[in-house]
Amino acid sequence: MNFNVRENIIALTPKWKGERLPDGRPKVPDRYLKALHELTLEEVWKPIFVKGYQSQFEGRLLTMHDDGRKLVGRAVTATFAPTRPDLNEVALETGKREGRTGTYNQWVIDSLVEGDVAVIDMYDKIYKGTFLGGNLTTALKNKTKTGGAIVWGGVRDVEQMQKIDAQVYYRGIDPTPIREFIMTSFNDVTRIGNAVVLPGDIVFGTCGGVLFIPSHLVAEVVDGAAKTQVKDMFGFEMITQNKFTTAQIDRNTWTEEMLDLLMDFIKTDERAERYRGLDWSEEYKLAREGDPNDTQSAL
Repeated sequence: MNFNVRENIIALTPKWKGERLPDGRPKVPDRYLKALHELTLEEVWKPIFVKGYQSQFEGRLLTMHDDGRKLVGRAVTATFAPTRPDLNEVALETGKREGRTGTYNQWVIDSLVEGDVAVIDMYDKIYKGTFLGGNLTTALKNKTKTGGAIVWGGVRDVEQMQKIDAQVYYRGIDPTPIREFIMTSFNDVTRIGNAVVLPGDIVFGTCGGVLFIPSHLVAEVVDGAAKTQVKDMFGFEMITQNKFTTAQIDRNTWTEEMLDLLMDFIKTDERAERYRGLDWSEEYKLAREGDPNDTQSAL
């Protein structure tokens, strides 16, 4: 047993070809994280879903701050289980050998850096499963600056936590301190409800739930969401002018004629100015060669 091993993290994320953090997690550039704040859940979800990543969303979580803010950051993952004496000894000895001090949840918080989001599978334990309270949330805020936490389990000291400017998603509240648990993995594959999460995934938390974006898809997702935005803008106008039907606009693959009109719209309409740098070559290719999904309505 080992925790937070750089070589293991790299092996888990071979599709990421860019810069990595010291612990081995993919370092998705900050400009993409900033861009995600301007996108909606559905705009970000669609490009992932159509590529087969259909277990990336979980909506059954409560939020510490219900003020419409988004939580965007790089995932630090940890998985826990009910305690077992012999395994607990092995885990604690591993932590000691790796120079870790304090409790398991403190190990995670101590490792965080700016922009991180702690993603914690506390196996839906709420009673004695309160991963965060006032003290650790304060440390979380100090270390991550703009980050937060996703906890598939409990929290405590909620009155204190609500005064801290860090978003936390959680399953329930209990006044008990955390007890009788064991860490089974740290920066490895974990699960939050229906979602599978890898270290370095980008957490996209909204008022509707949390989406975990594979690091190697973030750039494509941001550009894909921007394309969805401008296509919607153009499509609404075409429907209003009776130039195209809703069935035509809703198709996954547009015709070359529709794309040509869209390009003209982007080029000449001031509302579309921010979308003028997007590459539409793949859309034109699909229009010419056909798309196996073009008989279906767009999601």
